[in-house]
Amino acid sequence: MKRTAILLLVTAFAGQAMAQQLREAPITPAFTPVSWDRLMNATDEPQNWLMYSGTLDSQRHTYLDQINRNNVDQLEMKWAYQIPVIDRAETTPLVVDGIMFITEAPSNLVAVDAVTGRQYWRYDHELPDDIRICCGRNNRGVAILGETLYMSTLDAHLVAIDARTGNVRWDVEVANYASGYSKTAAPLIVKDKVVTGIAGGEFGIRGFIDAYDAETGELAWRTYTTAGPDDPNVSTWSGDSWRTGGAGTWITGSYDADLDLIYWGTGNPGPDWNGDVRLGDNLYSDSALALDADTGDITWHFQFTPHDVHDYDAIQVPILADINFQGQQRKVMMWANRNAFYYTIDRTDGDFLAGKPYALQTWAQGLDADGRPIRAPGMEPTYEGVVVSPAIGGGTNWFSPAFNPQTGYFYVNAFDGEQRFFKRDEDYEEGDRFTGGGGQYIQAMDTYNSAIRAIDPATADIVWEFPIQPRSTAGIMSSAGGLLFSGSVDGYFFALDASNGRELWHMSLGARVHAAPMSFAVDGKQYVTIAAGNVVYTFGLRD
Repeated sequence: MKRTAILLLVTAFAGQAMAQQLREAPITPAFTPVSWDRLMNATDEPQNWLMYSGTLDSQRHTYLDQINRNNVDQLEMKWAYQIPVIDRAETTPLVVDGIMFITEAPSNLVAVDAVTGRQYWRYDHELPDDIRICCGRNNRGVAILGETLYMSTLDAHLVAIDARTGNVRWDVEVANYASGYSKTAAPLIVKDKVVTGIAGGEFGIRGFIDAYDAETGELAWRTYTTAGPDDPNVSTWSGDSWRTGGAGTWITGSYDADLDLIYWGTGNPGPDWNGDVRLGDNLYSDSALALDADTGDITWHFQFTPHDVHDYDAIQVPILADINFQGQQRKVMMWANRNAFYYTIDRTDGDFLAGKPYALQTWAQGLDADGRPIRAPGMEPTYEGVVVSPAIGGGTNWFSPAFNPQTGYFYVNAFDGEQRFFKRDEDYEEGDRFTGGGGQYIQAMDTYNSAIRAIDPATADIVWEFPIQPRSTAGIMSSAGGLLFSGSVDGYFFALDASNGRELWHMSLGARVHAAPMSFAVDGKQYVTIAAGNVVYTFGLRD
């Protein structure tokens, strides 16, 4: 009897404790669900940063102007959030009504107060021990629709997470990680779909772009990025090389609601540096794709580097804008490609409008009237090695460019490097690296020129540049305050005058900036956030 009474008492206390824990479970403050209408009109609420590139056109431009040319030198750090896993942070956080969502290495997510950095909840995605990845254990961001966040994971899953509590709503395996598939990029919301790419081009995967039902996680459509037997462009792959042809889609695309087109870049063909086993142009590798948002059908494509043998992925964020081109308003897509050429393309049909080198390149003699490269002889990798510009890392890479509607300039972090390129014979083995060669720097990276370069998209001319040494791998954000924000390898976060590139402010953060800035406002105060090392820093004007 006594034991029973004690047991009942203990059980009662345990039940009360559990109820108390449930009442105190971490939960975000209430926020207005992020509808598709809000996402389409994200420029109308610049106090929030609702998607990876800020807006569906990916201009990475904030219309906030409280922080501007006249007072940017008064910026000070307001708070810092330490990511528990020591790795390089590549995240661009989202902010929704004062709540910030930060992805962490390797595949985790946390919600914090955007004003103080205080944590509300966190989600840790359990990973297998034997994941196959190319280039670091990282995650670049999430997407949101309603009250659900969508995150890619290194083991090639897409996870839907309750934005209020951090609880999992659904978890879908996109592809088999053991075959070399992985995911690091923020998805893109288009209507009621979650559009997402895949990584693994160095493992002989077959690339694709997927769309999933946001509510259920059911696959709505899949578009392969190597042309197979059901595509007339399969003839651009010799034999059945399309099966292991790579063409990953490992960065976030853009969307035009008027045209109902999704724009996405594709990566290198596989194997990377030995094209002997995949003769032909290798469509749709190294291309910009325009996809019908409802079906995933390819409406048009533009291939920047046919039969790529230098690993010049077209994995850059496509920026959309309407500009004056030769006296007419044109709907364009702006693209500074890894191959060191800048392109302005008509986004309605993929027609080439303008293009010039924006970084040092020796692999091509120029572009023809259709924008196709005119290859320079003797620049393909050899068994002995040949020196080519740009380097494998490219004239730029995945780090975000920006466009400022006020100046009309496109901004990119550019690098004038070179490498010795080698090829080797290699057989495909599922789950193993399948690259067919590599590259080697012939002198220190800090001996090459690198800079943020401003480009006039109507002419493809470089207007100004801001030198950075050594090469920066940070993204860029422009602002209505006339500013550009970016960072450096040696840990500086800085602001430039967007009109002329003059430096206006900088601060040392003590670790490499390998992410892109974003901006938001709470209670009328503007903030700027950047990740450096494994810390997320938020700045505001001095009180």
